[in-house]
Amino acid sequence: MKKSIGCLILGLSLLPLFSACGKYDYLAHLSDVRSDIFLAETEDFTLTVSCLERERPFAADGIAAPRGKTVEAVLSEKVPSGAEYELYFLGDTPRGGDMSFRNVTDDYYYSRGVSEFPQGAISLRVVKDGAGTELVATSVKNEATLSPEEALDSAIKAEKETVDPLMQGGIFHGEFHVRLVRRDKNYYYVGIVDERGGTTSLLLDGESGAVLARRKN
Repeated sequence: MKKSIGCLILGLSLLPLFSACGKYDYLAHLSDVRSDIFLAETEDFTLTVSCLERERPFAADGIAAPRGKTVEAVLSEKVPSGAEYELYFLGDTPRGGDMSFRNVTDDYYYSRGVSEFPQGAISLRVVKDGAGTELVATSVKNEATLSPEEALDSAIKAEKETVDPLMQGGIFHGEFHVRLVRRDKNYYYVGIVDERGGTTSLLLDGESGAVLARRKN
């Protein structure tokens, strides 16, 4: 029921989203965004910190809801030790706590809500069984990396046959997931989700925006 009411309110609020030049504001339909990734590595583990802005509650139902900002950290040991880990974000007031071990992925996880995302680099302290190590995680982005907004624009231009049918009465009936991905280089995953949960998934080059792979679910 809340989703239905939220959809009606969202639809009404989107009526003015056409600018004077007639360009539609698809950014209002972003429900899941990973805008940055920070990496650090030691002899014992790798640490990945992601900046996420995601609707609450999260549901791939084609309806974008208000988003909240979260940083998520994943620590992967190079040799499993069974140790206990804590993670602290350093600054004027260090914040952090225990990391939870995840059996399914065999790694350690920590998350917390934030008001602003870090930029460029993050100073961290990792505590393993009481012994602390300070390190700096740096962003994978460079000057050529597209922003999530630019990646979405590239995906929409490439998928007009998917996006255009979801426009009804001048309003887009769907939602977008845009996630920065790091492998050998930077990529973007873009998901176009309709109100029945059908998803068109795209893998984009992180610098040119070219579509490298496409899948329809």
